Amino acid sequence: MRHNKVKKRLISVISVLAVIAIVLFLVLIYKSSQTDEGQHLIQFGSRKETIHLWYTDDALTDYLNSKALEFYDNTDIRVDVKQVSGLEYLETINTASLDDNSDTPDLYILSNDSLEKAYLSGLAAELPQTAPIYNEELFSEAARNAVSYHGKYVACPMYFETSALLYNKTYLQQIADEANAAIGEDASESEEESPNEEQLVTAQQLIPSSIADILNFADQYSTPENVEYFFRWDVSDIFYNYFFIGNDISVGGAAGDDKSLINIYNTKSIASLKVYQELNQFFSIDTKETNYDTIMQEFQEGRTIYTIATSDCIKKLDEAASNGEFGYEYGVAKLPDINQELTTRGMSVTNALVLNGYSAHKDSAEKFLEYLIKDANTDLYTMTGKLSAVEKDTYEDAHIAAFMQNYKMSVPVPKMLEASNFWMELEICFAKVWGGEDANTQIRQLSERIKTQLAGQPVTEETIEDPEVKLLPAVEYEEGTGELSDENPED
Repeated sequence: MRHNKVKKRLISVISVLAVIAIVLFLVLIYKSSQTDEGQHLIQFGSRKETIHLWYTDDALTDYLNSKALEFYDNTDIRVDVKQVSGLEYLETINTASLDDNSDTPDLYILSNDSLEKAYLSGLAAELPQTAPIYNEELFSEAARNAVSYHGKYVACPMYFETSALLYNKTYLQQIADEANAAIGEDASESEEESPNEEQLVTAQQLIPSSIADILNFADQYSTPENVEYFFRWDVSDIFYNYFFIGNDISVGGAAGDDKSLINIYNTKSIASLKVYQELNQFFSIDTKETNYDTIMQEFQEGRTIYTIATSDCIKKLDEAASNGEFGYEYGVAKLPDINQELTTRGMSVTNALVLNGYSAHKDSAEKFLEYLIKDANTDLYTMTGKLSAVEKDTYEDAHIAAFMQNYKMSVPVPKMLEASNFWMELEICFAKVWGGEDANTQIRQLSERIKTQLAGQPVTEETIEDPEVKLLPAVEYEEGTGELSDENPED
């Protein structure tokens, strides 16, 4: 009897164990199926295409990451965005491309002056006919020239930098109002009729079309109390000086890529530099004590009426106004000519999207390039402070529109490797001329050095006789201050 009880108990235990075993087996099967499904999902996800975009400017980080996410949501193509040091940037791209790394950039952002080097290294592919650059409605001739290399488009313009005339709009209105009040008083004293509209001065008329206009205004009109300088700019930086001779010289032709098109030393370039030197007696700007930041600070404080600025001034002044640190209205206009005979053109730098010639994902990279240019450029300024190179029919911000107009008229920096030191050499030339050295000699020697570099053998320019040039009837500034003197030497 006892044996039967033991037997029954053993059978019960075995049954329980069997049930447990079955349950455990089912659990293992379930987990296995879940794991297999997860692995399948991971494998499926890993098969999604990933392209890589490299850039150097931290101001673009939030923008590019945001647009990469939007692009992924629309296309299922992942974009890995990577900020890379600007030091030896192309060399780093080249190494990654040749090593066939998993994060080799398929697309990267590059300044247009480095495009020849990128193209000759195989790092810049010619863009297909479907790329946005072929749409002339999107880009100006200056933008297209910036990314053209021997007739091929090797990049697509993304954003630009150039210079323009910045002026204190509040002061111009104040000067016009005071001038009109004086005209009215004169008419009243002489018992003449009230002046008509043609006799009155408008603020718009005080936006100068030339430097000669600026000097004439300084001679004709009284300045507001806070004003110390009529016109100040950074004479130590070629970016703000270049417009003086930008229309008179050529380094590589319109696209900056033709070694046979070098024209630096000519009558007009000499004349323009001579005028530039003459301006030192009107605007005694000490290159050791002033730079772009100090010039902009003076403008913000209301101490200057006119200056030459780059597009960063818009964000700077708008933020200062919102913080109560800038209490004026301002305007942006075309760079002034020198006078009626000597016209000007500014310099521009275009940062462009480049399709890596070594990319294994060119089609997808081209899609992202097109997305950034056509669909995502409207957020570029608000998120980065960079001005899009894409033209618009209308601009809500007149200041941005004015910079675009200057960009359209600008000269893109050249791409030629052999002339990569041209800007440094030109800046030295300007500094010497501003300091009093002979303009003719300096521009001739500069031309000889650049032509010698390109030709690979010594080049000597035939000396051109100094042209006779006069800016305008003399208006004199107090030496060392940039302020108007009390006496006009012509009087």
